[in-house]
Amino acid sequence: MNIVVPPAKRPMSQTMFHFFTLVLILVFANWGAPAANDTSSIWFYVFTSKWYITGMLALMLAYSLIAILKIKWLWVVGGVVVTASSAVLANLFILNPKLVPLVPMVVGIASLSIMTLLDKRDPENREWTLSAWGFAKQIMPLLAIGVVTAGFLLGSTHDNIAIAGVIPNEWIEWAVGGNTLLSNFFASFTGAFMYFATLTEVPIVQGLLASGMGKGPALALLLAGPSLSLPNMLVIRGVMGTQKTIVYVSLVIIMATISGLVYGTFF
Repeated sequence: MNIVVPPAKRPMSQTMFHFFTLVLILVFANWGAPAANDTSSIWFYVFTSKWYITGMLALMLAYSLIAILKIKWLWVVGGVVVTASSAVLANLFILNPKLVPLVPMVVGIASLSIMTLLDKRDPENREWTLSAWGFAKQIMPLLAIGVVTAGFLLGSTHDNIAIAGVIPNEWIEWAVGGNTLLSNFFASFTGAFMYFATLTEVPIVQGLLASGMGKGPALALLLAGPSLSLPNMLVIRGVMGTQKTIVYVSLVIIMATISGLVYGTFF
């Protein structure tokens, strides 16, 4: 059977530039605050400059929209002007500094969506936006349910205030508190059999950390959880056989345990 590969619409370098720009915008826009006593590390300086970096990356995205996606430059410039204006107005009229960046982010996303939806030069641009909206409708309800469930069962922290959950913190501290070999193994073993929906591992681990989970076991859970699940094991067993599945699962659990132990020791 001969499969004819369709010709690429653009060089791979251009596609990589566009998507890496989008990924970097996501990374720096969500860059977390450092520790309260950290005022000199690279993480602190990146955090204090994160919105300037995000703004520069947004200009790179504007260039990508014109040069790579071939969207009309007048539309792109208009979107840049509207987004920049919203940032200025947000700084002038919104008193809460945590809410100020949300305005230009929402305006920028809306401008990008409108440009790609109305673009008639390349149908792929419209398809990307519609696909992104479809994924958002699938993921956001699951993420909301995961956040609410994790907060209800495990508690959370908000503005440095601990909020207790239904499950006693003593149970969490007993099982996965500290940074012992047993706590890391328990976290990785439990994570291997849990089924994590997309992105729900983040609020679950955040709730566990607020309830007394150690940093090492948290990493072990994050490594083993998305890598394995009971349905995943059953599928792998049907393809690879029982022995190879046991070896694969064991290696994931062992490596997650070791990684969590090392991380918890140094961080």
